[in-house]
Amino acid sequence: MNRILWLQTEVPLVLASKSPRRKAILEMAGIPYIQSPGNIDENDFIGSPSDVVLHWARKKTFDILPSWKSNPVLGADTMVALGDKLLGKPENAALAFDMLTQLSGKWHSVYGGVCVIWPEKGIDFEFVESTRVRFRTLSAEEIRMYVSSGESMDKAGAYGIQGLGCALVDRVDGCYFNVMGLPISRLVYEFNIRLMNGV
Repeated sequence: MNRILWLQTEVPLVLASKSPRRKAILEMAGIPYIQSPGNIDENDFIGSPSDVVLHWARKKTFDILPSWKSNPVLGADTMVALGDKLLGKPENAALAFDMLTQLSGKWHSVYGGVCVIWPEKGIDFEFVESTRVRFRTLSAEEIRMYVSSGESMDKAGAYGIQGLGCALVDRVDGCYFNVMGLPISRLVYEFNIRLMNGV
């Protein structure tokens, strides 16, 4: 594989997630990886959106770290916030409809938490990326049609910007890939700068 932006490493990155979106982003960026999701049960965690996504990103990383001490391990989490209200993954269609109704015609923020640990290289860093997104005003019928597609069910905020949900979005201010599930540009920068500096 032609690695252009990701620095050469002797071992692949380990993705502690089953997310097909994060997998797709790593593939687009040409980053060698192994997908190895853990068994984290993401129950309620109280805190700011930044606190929440960093908490779960680190939990995912540490959950599989014992099995991958010779590889860089990546844990990530995504959360949607409408003002002070956190919108996670809807448990059913009714909750998905309610979330999308709340987001209709408004700006909201998407928070992406990232944690990377590579014990052999002494690399241990984390960060939060925030992107603002505005939905156009949606009719109840449009929302029902989108929810009926099933796309809402495994996504924070009940939508996926990379799928049918792209038609719901009017504006994006910040990193698009953060909304999709992984702020790849900042991840590459943060990783490479530490690898080059031996930190």
